[in-house]
Amino acid sequence: GKKIRFVTNNSTSSRSQYIEKCKRLHMEAKPEEFFNTSYCTMLYLKKIHFKGNIYLIGNTGLYAELTAAGFKCTEPGPDPIPPHWREWTVQEMKLDPEVKAVVVGFDEHFSMTKIIRGASYLRRKDCLFVCTNSDEQHPCGSASVVVPETGCIVQAMATVSGRTPTVLGKPEPFIAECIRYQCPDLDPSRTVMIGDRMNTDILMGKRAGLTTILVGTGIENLESIRHNVQDGKKDLIPDYYLPKLGDLLDMLK
Repeated sequence: GKKIRFVTNNSTSSRSQYIEKCKRLHMEAKPEEFFNTSYCTMLYLKKIHFKGNIYLIGNTGLYAELTAAGFKCTEPGPDPIPPHWREWTVQEMKLDPEVKAVVVGFDEHFSMTKIIRGASYLRRKDCLFVCTNSDEQHPCGSASVVVPETGCIVQAMATVSGRTPTVLGKPEPFIAECIRYQCPDLDPSRTVMIGDRMNTDILMGKRAGLTTILVGTGIENLESIRHNVQDGKKDLIPDYYLPKLGDLLDMLK
């Protein structure tokens, strides 16, 4: 049979949460089959032997992966801005002297307060700036609605702090490094990368020498491919296109 690995820039769920989701869908899956950015962020911090507290701009999945590995970080959720926020910032806001990293993932509670806290920590030269991914838009199933993704939060933090983050998710090298380390027998000539975004999934596949398939169930479609062909963006052009993932069964017959 074929081996399947799930590689996602979604940091809102931990591997255990993905396993539970698979069970609800009547799918068999093991933790080692998942490479989500919340898990890869934890691996990165362990790899560099990170010591210190983490100021987390993120969701419950990222928090779960980090704390399960023994890292101490702020809890996810709202951090409301007080009415007298200018005075509060200077006179009342407390910063943790032990914070040595600002870690950014998707956060639906992102706010001015979190920008102020995060940027203040990033003024420290010994404070790391790490983010799960830099995706611009989150697929929401509507052609008329645009939902921002983690990349928008990352850009806000980078702009105000003047810092360049370490990006861990697709198409950056670290997530591919995680896969190669845990799947040493992976043969690029016999591996297919399937995804719904060309500047993450397809680009990562091209860089790794894999066959690539774009499915049109995300924010991109056949017209998006035509634009990349016209613009000469070879690394963003998939080898194959399928309107939906289920069409793969017919392709394999």
